[in-house]
Amino acid sequence: MARVLVVDDERSITDALRRGLAAHGFAVDVATTGDDGLWKATEYHYDAIVLDIMLPGLSGYEVVKRLRAAQVWTPVLMLTAKDGEYDIADALDLGADDYLPKPFSFVVLVARVRALQRRGGRERCGRRPDRGEPPAVPVG
Repeated sequence: MARVLVVDDERSITDALRRGLAAHGFAVDVATTGDDGLWKATEYHYDAIVLDIMLPGLSGYEVVKRLRAAQVWTPVLMLTAKDGEYDIADALDLGADDYLPKPFSFVVLVARVRALQRRGGRERCGRRPDRGEPPAVPVG
């Protein structure tokens, strides 16, 4: 089962993404701050990360920048209300793999997560042996 980390501080978004992605066969973990998201992404293996930009603590920009500096190549989809062309360019230049502005189509989000999973960070640079599987969290 593919594992996705969702990093967003809006509970309504994280709840909907957790339920919706789980219904499509993904195991989903949630972080509500940039610091917690960075920690989980560096400690555990994920097949994709869905990351907001405007977060408490570290911004999504800083999270993706630090992930890439730490050679964590998990594919990152930025999911954010910031929809300016410079916001998108900055996120992609810092290491994000895709960008989807809010409000968003859930069908498109699932398709993009699947596409990121196919491209995969594991295959790009190999799985880091020091990163394990996160503990299972029941959905519901």
